[in-house]
Amino acid sequence: MNVYRSLIDIVGEKRVSNSQEELFIYSRDPGAQPPRQVDYVVMPETVEEVQKIVILANQEKIPITPLGGGFTLSALVVPNKGGIVLDMKRMDRILEVNEKSRYALIEAGVTQAALKSYLEKNHPRLQHSTPEAPPTVTVVGNALIQGHGHISPRYGVNSDMINGMEVVLPTGEVCKIGSCSIGPSWFTRGPLPDLPGLFIGWYGTTGIVTKLSMRLFPKPPYREVFAFSSDDVDLIPEAIFEAMQLDLLEDFFLIMQEKPEWMNHIFYVLILSGHFEEELELKTKIYKDLFRRFKGGGKVQFVEDLHPALRKRFLDVPPLAALAADFRKGGGFEYTGAILPIEKVPEAWRRGIDISHRYGMICSYVHQVLTGPSIMFGFNYSFNRADNADIEKTRKALEEANRLTFELGGMVWKGEVAAQRLAMEKMDPNTAQLIQRIKKVMDPQGIMNPGNWEPLSSDQK
Repeated sequence: MNVYRSLIDIVGEKRVSNSQEELFIYSRDPGAQPPRQVDYVVMPETVEEVQKIVILANQEKIPITPLGGGFTLSALVVPNKGGIVLDMKRMDRILEVNEKSRYALIEAGVTQAALKSYLEKNHPRLQHSTPEAPPTVTVVGNALIQGHGHISPRYGVNSDMINGMEVVLPTGEVCKIGSCSIGPSWFTRGPLPDLPGLFIGWYGTTGIVTKLSMRLFPKPPYREVFAFSSDDVDLIPEAIFEAMQLDLLEDFFLIMQEKPEWMNHIFYVLILSGHFEEELELKTKIYKDLFRRFKGGGKVQFVEDLHPALRKRFLDVPPLAALAADFRKGGGFEYTGAILPIEKVPEAWRRGIDISHRYGMICSYVHQVLTGPSIMFGFNYSFNRADNADIEKTRKALEEANRLTFELGGMVWKGEVAAQRLAMEKMDPNTAQLIQRIKKVMDPQGIMNPGNWEPLSSDQK
């Protein structure tokens, strides 16, 4: 069968490509991972088209990889074994916003900017959890890779906010999950067997989500940011514990960078919000008092004059904390998103600086404290995209940071294939086998983004 002609029959000639100029774009992402072959790119507009494409891929035993915004930096949507990239950007409708039950029903291609703008115009008292990412990142893609948003310290990671979904299974069936499987409303995922977990964190290996219901949250009209600084790394776990114990924060970052010199300290950046001015004033006073009393001896200092550029950067939604991480000519940036227990932060802090220096890099840190609490500890590496030696150094630094993450008992968020294999080596063997069995049951032909969540074969070890 002529696969290219069959794809045209499904979606039309303008939404299929096998030209090298366009395949080049889909063969890589903005991170440091090497490019890989793509054979076809298809842009469906309906769930029926997705279903037909999946059925075709099954018939031809050709790999298929769903793509949202393509900004994971770890090449999760760059095919490992060629085949079809299913670009979901044309499925970009906001289907419903239920203000009373506080959820948005969207298609897979809806971007963060589109949903944010729609809510600001039509439902200004509501917001969704917006990640620190380019505005073209998709809401669905971020939720499915367990991404974080600007209200994650209070409400959890974005995958926790999924009410339900419509998904095309690897065999071509369309399935509804959550309350929408029983009635017309998409307001909750339980109390039912928790099937959304079969598609969260699996990187498209178990199905293609075409619609998603995401929880929305109150949007307080008053917000403020302030910062405290310290040079005592060993105080970090207790400072985080005390700040999170009050359960009042909207967002919470730790940042540091070695240049300029005034930034070479530990900065605790706290973002507060309130529905009334008096509420915000009270919260601000509480946190100033907390850190004034904390550990005594002036080890944590209030930053009286936060630079206006930094203030704007953190008050923006999304906050653009990671802008400070790119120091190199060429615009390349990647990081190990280490999800760590709070008590491991001092060791990760010191050893992460050692990794940066060993590869001739300036260290910069942007860490987001998450509900729990745990921390997304970013081992950040910038590089020159035009310098292959620089890219290779970045890959080696990432590998070291990944290994350190697992050594400290943490996990790598949205890890590249090598990081996934490290995770499976560390994993309980029965759990690793369960992952393989689930993939086999869900995807009997092995066509769904193959190469992800697969252990090394005996001849690869």
